[in-house]
Amino acid sequence: MRTFFKNESGATAIEYGLIAALIAVAIIGAVTALGENTSSTFDRVAQQMA
Repeated sequence: MRTFFKNESGATAIEYGLIAALIAVAIIGAVTALGENTSSTFDRVAQQMA
């Protein structure tokens, strides 16, 4: 049982997975925010041209 708790071979892979997930969430949030801003800008331009 002690060797099971002392074995840390998978810890690094899990940490990298968590970091990748955090980066993915940040990218999704940024893309969503930029997409909404861009969409509203194009809507305003279209209204001005009409």
